[in-house]
Amino acid sequence: MALLPCAPMFISDFDYELPDALIAQYPTSERRASRLLEVSDSPVDRQFSDLPKLLHAGDLLVFNDTRVIAARLAARKASGGRVEILIERIQGEYDVLAHIRASKSPKPGSTLLLSDGVEAIVNEREGALFALRFSTDVATVLAAHGKIPLPPYLRRSAEADDIERYQTVYAKDPGAVAAPTAGLHFDQQMLDDTLAAGVRHAWLTLHIGAGTFQNLRHEDVARNQLHSERVQLGEECAELVRATRAAGGRVIAVGTTAVRSLECASQNGEIQAFHGETDLFILPGYGFHSVDAMITNFHLPKSSLLILVAAFAGKDRMLNAYAHAVREQYRFFSYGDSMFLTPESVA
Repeated sequence: MALLPCAPMFISDFDYELPDALIAQYPTSERRASRLLEVSDSPVDRQFSDLPKLLHAGDLLVFNDTRVIAARLAARKASGGRVEILIERIQGEYDVLAHIRASKSPKPGSTLLLSDGVEAIVNEREGALFALRFSTDVATVLAAHGKIPLPPYLRRSAEADDIERYQTVYAKDPGAVAAPTAGLHFDQQMLDDTLAAGVRHAWLTLHIGAGTFQNLRHEDVARNQLHSERVQLGEECAELVRATRAAGGRVIAVGTTAVRSLECASQNGEIQAFHGETDLFILPGYGFHSVDAMITNFHLPKSSLLILVAAFAGKDRMLNAYAHAVREQYRFFSYGDSMFLTPESVA
């Protein structure tokens, strides 16, 4: 669901120049060792360890507690051709929806072979995805054969350290194929420090799909539709958001997935518990209902996530901040540095 902007906008309006050398290929030695750009009319360079200084007693941090699954699997066809399976969504004990990369797409009824005799039957095709049924339960298949599905701009295979570092310290509910990367900067000490500063925590779950890395297809921004993702936002989270705002505190979303979840649960004006699918596409001109500030990483040029943060903090201000970050050699994308954003009107 795209919420139409008041005037036509184009993907090219959300482009910027990024040297390849600034795309972080590995995480920092410690989670909190990343930099933090405080975005205002004049960007302020900080360290992520400065975050408690930007928070106020009575604020609420909202985290996405999804857990990344080992969703990338190597298989072969009965003919011997190599196949890569990237699980998009677990549908049941034995069933998944998946992307398949092969020289030729497998037909319904065909069998894909993993090692140790594990098979995956192709039941049907659903658009760009394939419905697969494994001969062994999905949890066992992933534990034995799966690899962490690093983003395509990390031009390397997953390594041992990625099992821990491409996962938040508070990850709980398995189901994502990409990490909520704004949360990667938090270690347990930072969580404790924010609580000690009088900042409360709330939790929701959005299982991020591989579609988060797909390019927008139409130059006219409003013609694009985002992939659907599952959201679980309980009454406890909704009540904390309502109480925080009623008391004059700020709701601070940790990552764009938390933003999207909070806003999809607030479409009637006030947040309510929400359990279901969202394809909400937030564009400039959108009126935010439940988010007062956000922590986020740097996003790809011409991406839906860059458009979302531009809707929140102002397009010109965001592009200025990105230009500043490039000049100052910030590290970009999943393993990169972070930003603290407030709406343009309260900067």
